[in-house]
Amino acid sequence: MTNDNPTRGQIERTIGQRLQALYRERTGQRPERVICQFFDEKLAIVLEQVSTPAERFLLDSGRKEVAEKFRDELENSMKAEVIALIEEVGMTSVAQLLSRTNLESGFSGLIAILKDPPSVRDPETIPKAKRRNGTERSPDEIPE
Repeated sequence: MTNDNPTRGQIERTIGQRLQALYRERTGQRPERVICQFFDEKLAIVLEQVSTPAERFLLDSGRKEVAEKFRDELENSMKAEVIALIEEVGMTSVAQLLSRTNLESGFSGLIAILKDPPSVRDPETIPKAKRRNGTERSPDEIPE
């Protein structure tokens, strides 16, 4: 019997590629790099070089608050699409999506809290905060 589920890496790459395309379409700026990593029922995403030329112009003009407000509005407007993308590719439901961008550095971070971990061919490759036998790790056992 074969397992037709995609691998963790395939899902992470596909989400990253689709996010790059979405950002390009919606903001006119394709993130230079997108890194995705599942952690049990969480998905961490780092986007690099997301600041648009308009945001950089506002920052250079001393209008940081306006640039940040603009970015907040962009992210809020795209939130439903990002959630739908993660749910479609990851084949799991998103309970919550957290995001924050630092326009000066050009980095953006997203954390998707999932209702269940994705169903993948290689589930042992997803780092876990809890051991599957029901015992939790103490904070000093969790790698930094």
